[in-house]
Amino acid sequence: MFSQTFIRINWVSLILIFLVVIAGSFVRITGSGMGCPDWPKCFGQWVPPTEVNQLPENYKEHYAEKRGKKIAKFCNFLKGIGFTEVAKQIEVDPSLRVEEDFNARRTWTEYINRVFGFLAGNFVLVIFVWILLKYRRRKLVLLSGINLVLMGVQGWFGSIVVASNLVPWTITIHMLLALVIIALQIALIRNVSPRYQTQVPLMNWMKWLIVGVFAITFYQMFLGTQVRESIDVLTKAGYTRAGYIEQLGIPFFIHRSFSWLVLILMVILFYRNEKDAKVPAIRWSAIILFIELVSGIVLSYLDMPGLVQTLHLLLACILFGILTMLFFRLKSLKKV
Repeated sequence: MFSQTFIRINWVSLILIFLVVIAGSFVRITGSGMGCPDWPKCFGQWVPPTEVNQLPENYKEHYAEKRGKKIAKFCNFLKGIGFTEVAKQIEVDPSLRVEEDFNARRTWTEYINRVFGFLAGNFVLVIFVWILLKYRRRKLVLLSGINLVLMGVQGWFGSIVVASNLVPWTITIHMLLALVIIALQIALIRNVSPRYQTQVPLMNWMKWLIVGVFAITFYQMFLGTQVRESIDVLTKAGYTRAGYIEQLGIPFFIHRSFSWLVLILMVILFYRNEKDAKVPAIRWSAIILFIELVSGIVLSYLDMPGLVQTLHLLLACILFGILTMLFFRLKSLKKV
């Protein structure tokens, strides 16, 4: 048996990971991604400055030079794994060498995001050490060990996202890594919490429908990040909502169409669940998906309100989390 304290620490870790994702979204919509030009410190300090006069006069040149060195290392890494063309595009991009003026609000927004990341990483570390010292179960060691490594990779890649001045595809990878970390933490909770070790018996067709909804939801989150990146680029280019809808291309239309597909599948699941299975996770998934779609409509027609963007991402992550736990607990019934 696992102690209640250990189980609670796993839940706190999951909540902190969600908070990192939410804070990251808030950083994005407020344009605070470059609020701290270095990593892991912020302007060379563990507690960042509040006034520009607390920085040296040549701070912009100093951090632009440091970023240039980090970009060079990252480009060498990309070339080493075969992404030569991508590396060349980054090397010749002049915008990556331009340092922003100090902005206390943006600096502290990014700093809070990093604090959540620091806390989440340390909780994952505590879980791994706890398992090694007390429980020593191979599966748990593997899950917690992989998650700890991925948290380290995520932290390192966060520094790359900063150094590359938020190059769009780096943000997508950053998000996908976060989803993998969430899934692994949920797998840990499923294995240590007695409440979630029981399986959920469903008919085969319902099981495969849930698998389909889970896969589409994951792909939707990937597409959503791509659409968000495209909108950022178009907004900088001077497009308004009326203009960028036409410029977004196939990813936007797939994202919008798949939303209705997921809704149809979830309505079928919800109806049969309320009639027969009575599984709370399916009920909550349907409710969250409905609110998620409403927020998506608001984003599409009201020029992307910032807080709604964060809500949209939060709901997507919660839906992903519920479906992940449900996926781990599925048990088929032969009856059709």
